[in-house]
Amino acid sequence: MAAGIALVTGAGSGIGRGCALALLAEGWQVVFLGRREPPLKDAIASAGEQAAQGLALPCDVSDAAAVDAAFDQLRQRYGRLDLLFNNAGVSLPNQLPGDLAIADWKRAVDINLHGAYHCLAAAFRLMRTQQPMGGRIINNGSISAHSPRPGSIAYTATKHAVSGLTRAASLDGRPFDIAVGQIDIGNVASDMTEKMMAGVAQADGSIRPEPRMELQAVVDTFMAMARLPLSANMLFTTVMATRMPYVGRG
Repeated sequence: MAAGIALVTGAGSGIGRGCALALLAEGWQVVFLGRREPPLKDAIASAGEQAAQGLALPCDVSDAAAVDAAFDQLRQRYGRLDLLFNNAGVSLPNQLPGDLAIADWKRAVDINLHGAYHCLAAAFRLMRTQQPMGGRIINNGSISAHSPRPGSIAYTATKHAVSGLTRAASLDGRPFDIAVGQIDIGNVASDMTEKMMAGVAQADGSIRPEPRMELQAVVDTFMAMARLPLSANMLFTTVMATRMPYVGRG
């Protein structure tokens, strides 16, 4: 897919930042969307000469009205959207069902599921009416969309739901040349996964350290999906640390 206009949610740090910067480096004009403006601007500034092609757009994806307003700004500035990376998400400390506060459950659902839907729906509205019609949407799932970790009921439930979004939207997007796929990621090196090096709970009740992979492996996989022509779609792909205990978990 030729470089065009992209929007990346959760672009101020981690996977979102890395993928947004990779898009800039390949000539895309990229909207960096996230809750706080300073990290977005810092990410864009780090792009050097390509920084002029980046736009920081503060937005809480769990707020449908805020998402619609952000997409209105995008449409007014660029006139179209060619790629959405639905990346923003939140994880919670491990807790058993019944111990998880309902406010934390709702927060996970609001960001991981509702936020993904708000952005996907806004992208659909734009992509199916723009000329030329179509575009690509990549949802950030998780290996938890297939196999849960102990104590992860809210995160796991929302990531299973994201897989449902991906499948349904992929089908609904066909008449409009909208290709929808999902990248499921396991243990990328980040502040969020530092605890895995010390040891995390496994399905068999043990506590074991888990290996991690470099962020670049995720970025490379994402870019392979982004580069596909709209006549091809990578519906689901998994990129994971080779030795992590995922396959055969339990």
